Amino acid sequence: MPGRTEFQRGVLTIGPNGCEVKTTGDQGSGILSSMTQANCFVVLGTDVGNVATGAAVDVQMFEGIV
Repeated sequence: MPGRTEFQRGVLTIGPNGCEVKTTGDQGSGILSSMTQANCFVVLGTDVGNVATGAAVDVQMFEGIV
């Protein structure tokens, strides 16, 4: 959503085409299963709306933080 920074739970993997990240699905605050599946946040800046498949995004890994 443009206008605020979004931190969406995601899963980053390294495949034959390099790094890929997908969200864990629904991002509601009460959905804890998506947090247990995640290994990173997908960080969408204040000027970002919908992101097309294959577009570059910023990622903050959990390793070393948690």
